[in-house]
Amino acid sequence: MNKSQIRTAAAGLALLLAAAGAVTPAAADPTNANELRLGAYFVFYHATANDLSGPYVPPGVNLHVRDVQTLYAAYVRRLSSRFNLELALGLPPVTKTLGKGPATLGSVPYNGVVVSTARWISPTLLLNYEFLGENSWLRPYVGVGVNYTTFYDRNSTAAGDAASGGPTRLSLSASVGPAATVGLAVRIAPRWHAYASYSYSQIKSTLRADTAGEIRTTRIDFRPQALVISVGYSF
Repeated sequence: MNKSQIRTAAAGLALLLAAAGAVTPAAADPTNANELRLGAYFVFYHATANDLSGPYVPPGVNLHVRDVQTLYAAYVRRLSSRFNLELALGLPPVTKTLGKGPATLGSVPYNGVVVSTARWISPTLLLNYEFLGENSWLRPYVGVGVNYTTFYDRNSTAAGDAASGGPTRLSLSASVGPAATVGLAVRIAPRWHAYASYSYSQIKSTLRADTAGEIRTTRIDFRPQALVISVGYSF
């Protein structure tokens, strides 16, 4: 997490805490079984990958995935006073992948250079359990569920093509994996809440790079953690 991300996340948490101090308890309306949430999604990938393998690839050629921020949206269905189902999505962000390893491949700069970009769609379904009473203005919660991730708009940059030896087509396999979250809900009005949550999911994908029939591959293990600051309206 860089300094800009820390400042942005800290500002969001400060706003949530300010809202918590300003609210007065408001009774929950059990007839409001649906909720829409909107906010900011700070994604920290924590990705690791095997060294690339294939023709003409020297030892130690690897990749680094840059963290992103995007829009968060979710639909939540209340099941009971304690349980709800959350379907969470992020606006598909452009994720940049940098070369990691040798400073150059031949005479082409590689380490720290953006070699590819991609977008992903990653819906996550969570079963959440809320603590404290339904009319409490402050409710911690935990959740477990499943994540599905698919990648599109996969592009090798000009620098990536140069490092690969020519125009390169990329593919990334889809992934299904576990997900979990911990969070805090603050009631700011009978139908409005503010939320802060931190989630973890597991995504595994095989990268395949095709350069004029020369195939290079690696297995990427994403273990993204996401900080979400949002507001929700129930109806």
